Amino acid sequence: MRAAGASGTSRLKGVDFTRNSPEVARRLIGTTLLVDGVGGIIVETEAYDAQDPASHSFSGPTPRNAVMFGPPGRAYVYLSYGIHWCLNFVCREVGHGAGVLIRALEPTTGISSMMERRRQRDLRTLCAGPGRLAQALAITRGLNGQRVDLPPFSLTAASAEIRVVCGPRIGISKAVDQPWRFGLSGSRYVSRPFR
Repeated sequence: MRAAGASGTSRLKGVDFTRNSPEVARRLIGTTLLVDGVGGIIVETEAYDAQDPASHSFSGPTPRNAVMFGPPGRAYVYLSYGIHWCLNFVCREVGHGAGVLIRALEPTTGISSMMERRRQRDLRTLCAGPGRLAQALAITRGLNGQRVDLPPFSLTAASAEIRVVCGPRIGISKAVDQPWRFGLSGSRYVSRPFR
């Protein structure tokens, strides 16, 4: 991965974090994501943008969402419903307010650690959904604002061509018809099947 100066990373082979969020979300499918050496293949993402009423950035910067308005290629971590941490990657330019929610992984590395953290043994659902994924990878607010091109993060582009499907986002109440949910075609590890 090439870094774009001290402010943050903007590129991963095949993924340019300065691009719009739907493009970044699509291109992250098939990428291997590890946190402290634990993780797997990204099989599901969702895009969010400042002009999108479902986005945390829609109403402008706040202490909670400030990272979304910072440099691209940073982790935006927030607590959902006061229960689950969720991992996002910031994209576009500084000040824009866009990101990609990492919704699901196919577990490949450190599976026993993930099972222990989640206290469950079903490989298919281990990282299927943003809350489960964050728990399995030990994502916390402490990673908020961290560069995704530096440890504890590791991102490796897909080594082969993959087929991506898309559809409406899930788990939201606004802009529900926006087709900004992306997945690895045929993956059994997505949080919900694509229609």
